[in-house]
Amino acid sequence: MKAPDQHVIISGGGSGVGADMAHAFANAGARVTILGRREAPLQEQDLPYHVCDVTDVESVERAFEAARTAQGPISTVIANAGAAESVPFAKATSAHFNDMLAVNLLGVSHLWHAGMDDMKAAGWGRMIAVASTAGLKGYAYVSAYCAAKHGVIGLTRALAVELARTGITVNALCPGFTETPMLSRSVANIVEKTGMSEDDALKSLRSGNPQRRFIQTDEIASMALWLNSDAARSVNGQALSISGGEV
Repeated sequence: MKAPDQHVIISGGGSGVGADMAHAFANAGARVTILGRREAPLQEQDLPYHVCDVTDVESVERAFEAARTAQGPISTVIANAGAAESVPFAKATSAHFNDMLAVNLLGVSHLWHAGMDDMKAAGWGRMIAVASTAGLKGYAYVSAYCAAKHGVIGLTRALAVELARTGITVNALCPGFTETPMLSRSVANIVEKTGMSEDDALKSLRSGNPQRRFIQTDEIASMALWLNSDAARSVNGQALSISGGEV
């Protein structure tokens, strides 16, 4: 089936990867709704938005209903909102694990569930998660984040099979370290906890990428646009690494 007029919902749309994807889809002619917890960054994007906490099912359902009323049925849901906190496993509490799982894994499930009925009714849809290379390999000191992102990959693969005959595809994008505000926070955390210089911290993070560079947000946006096209209609249940060959 040919893709319908598209209404794309993107969580974490106020900055970084989410904002770049939102503008890429809008420039391609899609109707775009962005979600985020803080209103000010959403307002800066000059796109339709709703304040939403992806960890709260009712908040997600309210945002989707408002978006649907304003811009029509939803064809694509991109679960991009996420958070990472560095804690050695020996010091990681159950609250820390719950927080990381809530935003990085359950948030994806809440968003996809909220958009699924519209896609089934249309016989066409795209569910895309912005996961991480942390869903494909382990990194020290972020065990909860890695566990959550591995969970996203499992969810992606299971749901892809479950929905395979509905016209809906389900995939995950797995970027390596990406030049975003989250990266800046990671660098600041390394500097604070290790005494390393900012330049050395950046060099350390870049070293995992065989190309010795950070991923750029437009690379991730371009992959999402491709997954949203009919050219990718047979790409389903995949965890696509965007990492310069790291994994």
